[in-house]
Amino acid sequence: MTDTRAPFLRFPNGPKAPLPFSAAEYERRLGALRAILAREGLDAAVLTSMHGICYHSGFLYCAFGRPFALVVDARSATVVAPMIDAGQPGRRAHAEHLVYTDWRRDNFQSAVASLLPGARRVGVEGDHLTLAAMAALESKLKGVELADVAPAAMRARMVKSAEEIALIRDGARIADLGGEAIREAIRPGAREIDVAMAGRDAMEAEIARAWPDTELRDTWVWFQSGLNTDGAHNPVTTRELRLGDLLSLNTFPMIAGYYTALERTLFLGEPDAATLRYWEANVKAHELGLSLIRPGARCSEICAGINDFLEGEGLLGLRSFGYGHSFGVLSHYYGREAGLELREDCETVLEPGMVVSMEPMLTVPEGRPGAGGYREHDILVVGEAGAENVTGFPYGPERNVIG
Repeated sequence: MTDTRAPFLRFPNGPKAPLPFSAAEYERRLGALRAILAREGLDAAVLTSMHGICYHSGFLYCAFGRPFALVVDARSATVVAPMIDAGQPGRRAHAEHLVYTDWRRDNFQSAVASLLPGARRVGVEGDHLTLAAMAALESKLKGVELADVAPAAMRARMVKSAEEIALIRDGARIADLGGEAIREAIRPGAREIDVAMAGRDAMEAEIARAWPDTELRDTWVWFQSGLNTDGAHNPVTTRELRLGDLLSLNTFPMIAGYYTALERTLFLGEPDAATLRYWEANVKAHELGLSLIRPGARCSEICAGINDFLEGEGLLGLRSFGYGHSFGVLSHYYGREAGLELREDCETVLEPGMVVSMEPMLTVPEGRPGAGGYREHDILVVGEAGAENVTGFPYGPERNVIG
């Protein structure tokens, strides 16, 4: 029997949902992408990453093994999504919507190809497509040259609009609220997971209040204690807190795919001399870094300035990673504006509209006095004359010794 079911179809289902940014803002972003296409001599772009699609359309997908795309040409933008998500992608996107079905393995590629009639050169995100995904796309786009637009699209995302900065600023406020809830929950005998849930619940409740039209997803907390503080991204455990613990507070409210963060060192009980030495030195590194963030500063030079300080303190060998990164559409499982990192190998010059963190960390190995990880993290918005710190939660031993 011949299978007559459609490989892809339009599936409008309900009115458009309110999005976190204005229609004019999404048109600005699409306009910037179209300018890239024109400059590079491309007929269209097929964006496949979560951050690329979310940034340009407002829709943040949940892949669960199925591919998604946003196809953009000079006239239109269309989200291509699997039928399992029904009409939701169309409702949550500043774009048209095309559904593909599971009836055949290559229906996604067929749907994408249907939106590119006559295209000869098409931009893709080379840092996101796997070899298998690239080969599958090429098999449906016969004679079409695929060119990488990911670096250019990333550079466009690095400078934030006024609407983006307003959302990031409110995310920082909510991160501070999560930090307050965590500090209130810290006590001997509490488990890391108990403390983390207090912070997460406080942030999700505030996001629901302040952003009632947004999807609620992906907000999380890493609260670490003792040995578990040695890595910045160590998961929460069921370890019980006890007096004498070094603590690390990390809150991450997620609003419409936008990541913000608060990270602080704390101590339960009375810190010893070695702990205070490392903590205070990291605070000084943090404050030096804050003073170096300004328009015209080069990322590598900011890094070099903090390195010089830590080397003078005999602590450079304890540094864990880069001193900061860009903010925007990103998460711990998607996105990253790698061109804006406070590291030795990044030559990007800061300019107004960029948003970066300052987050030095020292890790002292287990078995040494003061062992553990020390980290402070603030978010700064680069302006015309300096930088605004939008993080308000206090840092340092004077404020974050508990009990």
